[in-house]
Amino acid sequence: MIRRRLSLSGIRHLDLFGQNDHNLRLMEEEFDARIVVRGEEVMVEGKKEEAERVTSLITLLMTQVKRGGVVGEQDVIYAINMVKEKDEERLSNLYRESVILSTPRGPIRARSVGQREYVDAITEHDLVVGIGPAGTGKTYLAVALAVAALQKRTAERIILARPAVEAGENLGYLPGDYHEKIDPYLRPLYDALYDMLPADRMRRYLDMRLIEVAPLAYMRGRTLNDSFIILDEAQNTTGMQMKMFLTRLGFGSKAVITGDITQIDLPRGCASGLVEIQHILRDVSGVHFVYLTELDVVRHRLVSDIIRAYERYDGRKGEDR
Repeated sequence: MIRRRLSLSGIRHLDLFGQNDHNLRLMEEEFDARIVVRGEEVMVEGKKEEAERVTSLITLLMTQVKRGGVVGEQDVIYAINMVKEKDEERLSNLYRESVILSTPRGPIRARSVGQREYVDAITEHDLVVGIGPAGTGKTYLAVALAVAALQKRTAERIILARPAVEAGENLGYLPGDYHEKIDPYLRPLYDALYDMLPADRMRRYLDMRLIEVAPLAYMRGRTLNDSFIILDEAQNTTGMQMKMFLTRLGFGSKAVITGDITQIDLPRGCASGLVEIQHILRDVSGVHFVYLTELDVVRHRLVSDIIRAYERYDGRKGEDR
């Protein structure tokens, strides 16, 4: 048995260990070590390997707090997995990365190595395709980068588009005019923007058409120059819709396509444009594909477990065919 001591000087207990020491309990559940906090000191006691892993874990999480972050449950779970895989160096590099966007709700930054790869790809390439399950930050990070580009004036406007595909509902039977029917499909994009911009600035940007949120059909016939363009829920585009979107890209523009190929709502027999472009564009220089996994999920930890459960179920169904 060994003991390791760490100073918590300058770190708020709540930011690191969470409400009622929830984060601390998560660590103790995953490692055979005892963690005791007294004042501005934390003591880790256990077998040498376990104590050193927990010490490394806490040290890494302290780095995030010192950079102005608050450690949440998902951050702890992700860090635990990285430490267990002996991948502390990549995690340390992740925590040293700069903030994507400062918002009224706090800084936005990549929270997993996969997300970091995604952010870097968008920064470095004009066309990026982000594919992964729900909760991996595909849309949220892309919108944050778009807002940052608008504020830095590297883009003159932001255009956010989504296909209006009925997930079990028929638009024609929904109440209201076309805009009222289509608004629920676009609401997640508005929610992301309101997280990142004060309401008055958001309204001003919308009025000035610096930010445009629209159904994919509104893109037809346009050439989009000097823009940051995001196509969300792209798994619900047809092949023709995807081709139409891709050919809107004008000079000085950047495009990000996001989607989850496990949640396609197109009619049976209709091929997804997002699935198709993985084959059509895989050898096109300048197009970059990023694949996120359940390890990059930043929602409730049950979401990762649910995704894995569905993957196992789908795998068994495939074997039975």
